[in-house]
Amino acid sequence: MAFLRINWIETRPKPMIYIMKNHLIKMTNKVKQPEQSREKAYKNQSYRGLSSLIVLTALLAFTGGCSSSNNTEKVLTLQSNELPNIEVAANTQDGELITNSILPTPKTKPSNIIERKILDDSNKTNVSFSSKLRRIHKVYKTRFGDSHPIKFSGGNPKHFSVHGVDVSKYQGNIDWTTIKRNGVSFGFIKATEGDDHNDVAFKKNWNAAKRAHVARGAYHFYYFCSTAKAQAKWFIRNVPKDKSALPPVLDMEWNAHSPSCKKRPSRRHILKEMATFSKIIERHYGKKPIIYTTPDFYEHNLEGAFKDHYFWLRSVKSHPKVLYGKRKWLFWQYTGTGRVKGVRGNIDLNVFNGNKSTWVKWLKKNT
Repeated sequence: MAFLRINWIETRPKPMIYIMKNHLIKMTNKVKQPEQSREKAYKNQSYRGLSSLIVLTALLAFTGGCSSSNNTEKVLTLQSNELPNIEVAANTQDGELITNSILPTPKTKPSNIIERKILDDSNKTNVSFSSKLRRIHKVYKTRFGDSHPIKFSGGNPKHFSVHGVDVSKYQGNIDWTTIKRNGVSFGFIKATEGDDHNDVAFKKNWNAAKRAHVARGAYHFYYFCSTAKAQAKWFIRNVPKDKSALPPVLDMEWNAHSPSCKKRPSRRHILKEMATFSKIIERHYGKKPIIYTTPDFYEHNLEGAFKDHYFWLRSVKSHPKVLYGKRKWLFWQYTGTGRVKGVRGNIDLNVFNGNKSTWVKWLKKNT
C-alpha cells in the first residue's frame, strides 16, 4: 500500500516543466531541468515513470479540479496499491495542472484518512473542517440590552459566559452573522407545534444560523389535544437530521392562549406522553430531547421526573435555583424582552450553565 501526498498552488505560474491536460503529458522547452538531477530522481524511485501522473490528474479532477481564481495551497493525501510514495508540487493555470517538481517523500505512518479542504459557503474560501468547528465554538463578548431590565435574585445571568437566543417567526428577519458577533453563541429555533403546524420562518432561520456558525437546535411546542406519537412524527417530518445540530427540544408549558385546546391533562398522562415523544425523537436523531418548561408547569408535572434529560428552565426574575430547587439545568431563559443588534424588537435571551471550556466540551459531545 502506498500513499500519495499532493501539494498544488492555484496561482499564475512561472514557466513549468511538465503539463498535464486531457490525460496527456508534454515536455515544455521553456525551462529545462538538469539532466543529471532528473535521472537521479527517477532512479531513486521505482514508480512507473511520468505515466503515473495521469492517475493523479484523474484523482485531482475527482476532488474538484483546479481553479485559477484564488491563490490557495491545497493538500491531498491519497492511498494507492499501484504507486509508491511520491510528492507532486503543482500549479494551475486556466484549469491546467502544471507540475514543477517530482520529489521522493519520506515514509510516513499508514493512514486511511483522506485530508481535504472543504468549501466554506459563507465566504467561498477553502477552510479546514477544524476551522469551521472553531468558528462555531468561538464565544464573543455579549452586547445585549433589555427593554425591561430587572434586578435578579439569587444570581445574575450576566455572570455566565455563553449566551444564546430562542426565536420563531415573530422575530422577523434575523441577521444571524450580526447577532453572532454580538454575543449569541447558540439559538433554539421553533420548528413545529402540535401535529399540523410548522413555523414559516424555521427553514430560513435553520439555514442562516448554520451559515453564521451559530450552534442551533429545533424546538417543538407541545399541544395537549393531540398524541405524542403524532407530534413526534410531525417534528421528524419537518426537521432535518443534522449531526451538527443541538439536541431537539420539547417545549412543555400550559398554553392559556390557545383558541382550540384548553385541556390540562393529569401529571401521569403528561409524563407518559412525554416519554413516548422522547423515545421516538431519540430513536430518530440519536439524541435525547432537551426539556424546556416554566415554573408553574414544572411544579405541577415535572418535579422529580426525567432526571436523565437535560432541562432548559424559564425564570425571568431570579436564578433557577430559587424556583426549581435542586433541579439540574443546562440552559436558563432569563428574559423575554432582550435586545440584540441584528434583530428588530424583543427577543428571548438564555445562558448555558457553564464556562467557555465546558461549552466546547458539551458541544463536542452532543453535536
